[in-house]
Amino acid sequence: MLTLVAFVVAIAVLVAVHELGHFFVARLYGVKVLRFSVGFGPRLWGWTSTRSGTEFVLGMIPLGGYVKMLDAREVPVEPHELAAAFDAQPLRGKAAIVLAGPLANLILAVALYSSVHWTGMELPQAIVGTPATDSVLAAAGFSGGEHVQRAGFEGEPLEEVQSFEGLRWWLARGAIEQHNVQLVFTTSRESRPQSVLLKLRGVDARSADAQLFQQIGIVAPFSPARLGSVLPDGAAAQAQLQTNDLVLRVDQADIVDAGQLRALIRSSGQSGTPGKQAWLVDRSGTRLSVTVSPKLEHDGKESIGRVGAMIGAPPAMAMVRYGLWEGMERAVVRTWETSALTLRVLGQIVTGIASLDNLSGPITIADYAGKSAAMGLTQFLVFLALMSVSLGVLNLLPLPILDGGHLMYYLWEAISGKPVSQSWTERLQKFGLVVLLMMMSVAIVNDVTRLLR
Repeated sequence: MLTLVAFVVAIAVLVAVHELGHFFVARLYGVKVLRFSVGFGPRLWGWTSTRSGTEFVLGMIPLGGYVKMLDAREVPVEPHELAAAFDAQPLRGKAAIVLAGPLANLILAVALYSSVHWTGMELPQAIVGTPATDSVLAAAGFSGGEHVQRAGFEGEPLEEVQSFEGLRWWLARGAIEQHNVQLVFTTSRESRPQSVLLKLRGVDARSADAQLFQQIGIVAPFSPARLGSVLPDGAAAQAQLQTNDLVLRVDQADIVDAGQLRALIRSSGQSGTPGKQAWLVDRSGTRLSVTVSPKLEHDGKESIGRVGAMIGAPPAMAMVRYGLWEGMERAVVRTWETSALTLRVLGQIVTGIASLDNLSGPITIADYAGKSAAMGLTQFLVFLALMSVSLGVLNLLPLPILDGGHLMYYLWEAISGKPVSQSWTERLQKFGLVVLLMMMSVAIVNDVTRLLR
């Protein structure tokens, strides 16, 4: 239920803000708005303004909206209302009205990011967990536990990194934009800052998903290999392990963090019945040696080992908060960077560099909406900001039927001195609709594929 409510609220807010952008600028130019609708399909609720005559409607299908303006190309217009028709506006006025929707979404993103920056967020510190052996971080010498303090693209000034999410953002941008990233970090053994250049050029970034972060080696923040609740009939209980035991070594492998320990336990079942493991644990300052025999279980078609205990203590957290101007400045920068990254990924999809798997549809969006809402209001606002940027950028694409397509019509009119003919407009609209439906189909197929994995 939370997922459904969060999804409907998110779509309603994003669509309403987008259409309000069109509405307010249209009214600013004196254009008469006939209907303002959030949602499509049968009318659930509505009212008509006695002052402007605009009908405000809430539709049953919350997957979009529209602002219907008076237009002599669509309906007969009374002579005294000709000046209030959309098609009667100067070119700059029509362009401003169309541009206002996507800009409203980008402004909303800045406002949401700013509010999050001002109120602050408790986020995991930028401490790296144990990277996979064939990852970029492992190749650079990272073994887990490194605390990253600053980051930046090669040859550019470094910026402070305050959270694990901030670190992931730098590394994801580096991989997608094919930039090497410079990191400055400290370790538990060496307090003096060290510097390393991560070779992210050449990383396969066709799919911006968990597999990309696996290649980089930045899957999860550092979590001590401490046991949580222990199931009474599990292998951990049989070995007399207890809650809060800290695992130091398994056989000959020194354990750095919980991720490494979980991987060792899981992989013990790959070759059949898991063998016995010699564990060295720290229990309230006392070191104990125990023998653990993971039990064989099946995760789909994969054979894995389990010990029947929660593994991993909560990561170290930090409060990330900014002042008035810095918070707003960072919000503008984050919105700009997210917009640029979105455009780059879309461009790579069109050129075949990036995979179509990057497209997501309503099912995935609903899933993320529910998960972010479950984590609290702040995370939900961050999700809304990201979706608002995506909606704004998507609508600016030069695709007929989208706002960006209409802006291209006006650009042609400004250059040639005459509008796009009605016949060409109809052809281009049909083409744009076909492309948009194809994109939506691919996105929905991707959603269903993710559900079935």
